[in-house]
Amino acid sequence: MIFSSTPLKGSYIIEPERFIDNRGWLARYFCKKEFEKINHNKEWVQMNHSFTTKKGTIRGMHYQVAPYREIKMIRCIAGVVFDVIVDLRKDSPTFLKWFAIELSAQNKKMIYIPEGFAHGFQSLSDDAELLYHHSEYYTPGAEGGIKYDDLLIKIEWPLPVSVISVKDSAHPYLNNNFKGI
Repeated sequence: MIFSSTPLKGSYIIEPERFIDNRGWLARYFCKKEFEKINHNKEWVQMNHSFTTKKGTIRGMHYQVAPYREIKMIRCIAGVVFDVIVDLRKDSPTFLKWFAIELSAQNKKMIYIPEGFAHGFQSLSDDAELLYHHSEYYTPGAEGGIKYDDLLIKIEWPLPVSVISVKDSAHPYLNNNFKGI
């Protein structure tokens, strides 16, 4: 696996190295020893699979607060998404900065998201599917979100929004008093 740092400390783009022969290919997308190189030492306790039917759909921006802050690893297995992370760590030099990457079944890239980040995505194709690995269990009382079009964050979504859930569209806007998570 190839780990490439993003501009947001502690987050990584992960590219599986493919071993190819006349049958096809094999790629490892998790190895405890390799993940220790980026100081990942938590167990993946929950894995989710999402299916998004319509191009332009936005899901997010979601996070969990302490003590349930979670590490996530996201992989696209069908279609294409514009995957976005936002640094919400109050003491981080990149506090309130965002980073995005195109994840697709074709490019096989993944994103590793440390604790203290919000995460969301916009589908760039119909029928996009993502696999999520989580280091914490989903905890309804610890969940939070920020509005996808927050004026402090200013995410540059590539497409007009075609679909967004009532819950995601109701996330609050941040204000200058936001101290992080």
